[in-house]
Amino acid sequence: MRIFLAGATGVIGRRLVPLLRAAGMTVIGTTRSPDRAESLRAIGVEPVVVDMFDAAGVRRAVTEARPDVLIHQLTDLPQVFDAAAMEKARARNARLREEATPLLMRAAREAGVRRAIVQSICFVYRPGNTPHLESDPIDSPSIDVLEAATLGTPGIDGVVLRYGRLWGPGTWADKPDGLAAPLHVDAAAHAARLAIDRGPPGIYNIAEDDGAVSTLKAREFLGFDPAFRLP
Repeated sequence: MRIFLAGATGVIGRRLVPLLRAAGMTVIGTTRSPDRAESLRAIGVEPVVVDMFDAAGVRRAVTEARPDVLIHQLTDLPQVFDAAAMEKARARNARLREEATPLLMRAAREAGVRRAIVQSICFVYRPGNTPHLESDPIDSPSIDVLEAATLGTPGIDGVVLRYGRLWGPGTWADKPDGLAAPLHVDAAAHAARLAIDRGPPGIYNIAEDDGAVSTLKAREFLGFDPAFRLP
């Protein structure tokens, strides 16, 4: 199976690659930086250097990859938390969701991709009864755009993974203490791996069970386990 992994050098992408490779999958991974291409090749990924806001470049990258499944793990946040820079970082991240996601989905459709798995977040539900279900309303325009593009592209089974607040290697937190709807980065990566060949299209909450969101759907249909860790 061929996997197009957008965001292969990101915090989840780096944990997902070994899971995909261990399953015998061919991984074509994107990066913005030519300097990171060799590091991807070293771990068995076919690197593609592409600007995710370049429609022609995205279309070419996806078409040439000939993937069976597209996984979108793109973010644009600093590696180390910087409160002073977060406003600009959130704006960059929102732009990725609003502009890059539709470009990726259109490219996937043209390339004949059958399934797309896209990173979302579960900590933007509007105030209401908890634990929140996937059917509860959210309060984020950029997430609305991202999820609509994922679920509304004809011919593609769209899977939205609403991740909790990440902790673990490469994230801003070493422990889940104080985080609402926490999620270890390895469990986040494993959920994406599971979604390749499990579960119907739709939205899934992916988090630890602290009462903020319900993960019953992900557990039943994907086999999600928040305790999963890489060896």
